[in-house]
Amino acid sequence: MKFTKMHGCGNDYIYINGMEEKIEPEKKPDLVRRMSDRHFGVGGDGVIFINASDAADFEMEMWNADGTRGEMCGNGIRCVAKYVYDKGLTDKKEVSIISGGQIKYLELQVKDGKMLTAKVNMGRPVFAPAEIPVVMPEGAENAVNTPIVVNGEEYHMTCVSMGNPHAVIFVNDVSELDLEKTGPLFENHERFPRRINTEFVKVLDKNHVEMRVWERGSGETLACGTGSCATVAACVLNGLTDTSVTVKLLGGELLIEWDREADLIYMTGPAATVYEGEYII
Repeated sequence: MKFTKMHGCGNDYIYINGMEEKIEPEKKPDLVRRMSDRHFGVGGDGVIFINASDAADFEMEMWNADGTRGEMCGNGIRCVAKYVYDKGLTDKKEVSIISGGQIKYLELQVKDGKMLTAKVNMGRPVFAPAEIPVVMPEGAENAVNTPIVVNGEEYHMTCVSMGNPHAVIFVNDVSELDLEKTGPLFENHERFPRRINTEFVKVLDKNHVEMRVWERGSGETLACGTGSCATVAACVLNGLTDTSVTVKLLGGELLIEWDREADLIYMTGPAATVYEGEYII
């Protein structure tokens, strides 16, 4: 089976052309786990199948490294756009990609026939607890700067959905965090019925933040596009930054812009192809 290894700011996935490689649905969870293993497989934060779609130009079928489905991946969707453009599956510089039932629109920046970066309309941020979902006291309209107790310690979180659930925690220092210990405790906390992606954020100034992320089903990753969008939404709601913010991640930087009038968040960042190969099923 042919595959392509790609990454966006170090958030790396294995990409498979689902229009050519036909894998039975019941076999995908095990295949994803085996391929994602960094010692015995190809290695990655998960596997993304690129499929045909009647609703958009293409479909992104995202799987986490643990073999569970994901709804949306901001870094992954830029890589899907690069894949389809660089391989000549489309010649359009404005493409639509559906993932988890949601269509995203991308503007591609191209040089010498290759996509370098993309600006993605990530849609509107969602703060209603039931839609994230996060368990809150009855009648709570949102989860902005709300307390949560994890392993006996109280944190304050702001919860946002960008098509997938996020809890943003503001901290004084991201470098000293023990995410291998803390991340799973947030991910599997009883207040998150569908688990959670958790962003730990240090605000540097009104236009720059530093972030580390524990992704649901994948562990700590070098970047998270939807998490960066959720982070900026949380920063703005808490009065900590302006609406245009550069998010510094372990694997690079993303520019996030929240158009408050249209209530849309835009993400601009790179996508890179690393190598191609064949995996023996």
